[in-house]
Amino acid sequence: MTLRSRLVAGLVTIAILLVGPLVFAEHSVFRLKGDFSALRDRDLAASVLLGQLREGLDNLRQLELGLLFTRAPEARVAMEKQVSSVHKLADSLTHFELPLYAADILRSVNRISEVAQAEYRARQANDTTAADSLSSKIFVPALNRADSTVVRAERELLARTRTIVDQQSTKINNTATVSGVALVLALIVSAAIAYWLTSSISRPIWELRSGMRAVADGDLTYRVAIATDRADELGQLAGSFREMTQQLAELDKLKAEFVSVASHELKTPINVIIGYLQLLEEGVYGPLEQKQLDVHKTLVVQANTLLRLVRQLLDVSRFEAGGGRLEPRLVKIDDLLSELEAAFHVLALQREVRFSVHRCEGLPDDVYWDLDRINEVLGNLLSNAFKFTPHGGQVQLTVDAVDIGVRMRVADTGAGIPPDQLHRIFDKFYQADNQGAARAVGTGLGLAIAKQIVEAHGGTISCQSTEGVGTTFTIMLPTRVQRRSSLQRAVTGSAA
Repeated sequence: MTLRSRLVAGLVTIAILLVGPLVFAEHSVFRLKGDFSALRDRDLAASVLLGQLREGLDNLRQLELGLLFTRAPEARVAMEKQVSSVHKLADSLTHFELPLYAADILRSVNRISEVAQAEYRARQANDTTAADSLSSKIFVPALNRADSTVVRAERELLARTRTIVDQQSTKINNTATVSGVALVLALIVSAAIAYWLTSSISRPIWELRSGMRAVADGDLTYRVAIATDRADELGQLAGSFREMTQQLAELDKLKAEFVSVASHELKTPINVIIGYLQLLEEGVYGPLEQKQLDVHKTLVVQANTLLRLVRQLLDVSRFEAGGGRLEPRLVKIDDLLSELEAAFHVLALQREVRFSVHRCEGLPDDVYWDLDRINEVLGNLLSNAFKFTPHGGQVQLTVDAVDIGVRMRVADTGAGIPPDQLHRIFDKFYQADNQGAARAVGTGLGLAIAKQIVEAHGGTISCQSTEGVGTTFTIMLPTRVQRRSSLQRAVTGSAA
């Protein structure tokens, strides 16, 4: 699945999960709206109808008094109309699920209609006794029964309405609970999907960014932890990244080979130039004037600088190719340190820098190292320390014994190295931004060679530095080194 398809699927799923609870809530609201509409159209109308019935029965009670005390035909007509109206109202109760009450009221109304006609005839015959008897024994009891039936119907309607309202309230609460739970679950699932989408995309991107940073810092062996068989754009990017690092590694190898070959080929003409310069100095081709001698000195200095640079390039190329061989022999540490102390004593005086060598207790008397190579390493570190330490500063070489062998520390109170550049100081041709504080310009190869020599001895070299405070290089070396090349050492170490 491509990234676009994954994003679309994830977003559609999140939308469905979030819209689902809303659709359910809206559906429940429509159902509740229908139930309340039914309640309004049925029970509320029934309540109004019962109120009209009560009013109609009260009117019958008043009209019955007029029927007893007057013989006017209008009283009879009014009674008949009112009885007919109450009859229709009672008959309408059957449409509101109150058939039993409707039947009871209709029976009472029919009885009232019959008795009202009898009362009217008795009143027309001036038989007040019969009329009063019909009123008290039949009309009034029938009217009271109708009133009682209306009251009972109102009570039942009220109880039924209360029950329906309670049921609707329960439904509302259940709907709210279900909607809330569904919304929470939808948010949780949506968050999980969003996290999965984010992590499945951002993690490979972070890994690719780390890989690009590593390649930019010169680590061409970095391998991104992304499967190249992924069926999306990130898998294609991972494959392209690996192809790029492989091609860059090949180019770096070709560059190293070119530097090695070019440096080797440059040695011969440089040696020839230096040889002829020596012959000129010896006067083989005749004496030189003062101006010619000045030019001669400049040429000698530049030729020797060029020769030193070529030799450093060859050393780096040999160690990278595994051909930097060591010639270890018995070395007395005290003699080594004494020679270094004497060699840099004059430089310390010239630079007005305090220089000291500290030998800690427990040092072995003898070690088995390549003396020339270790001298080169320590000489390079001490030269750098003096180069970056101002007048009145301090350079110190401390040597002590550790579990794995010997530890040597070269510390200065110089300009220091920016922390974001420490990891690159051992790269070829790399020079930190503190070159403005240096007393001389370097080539950027000394620390790279020192690292190769130390690692060929089976040791480690590291650096700690604080800007404006100083720098400390630490070398850890075993006391005994086998006679082998750096390539042999690397193969043996990887096999172990």
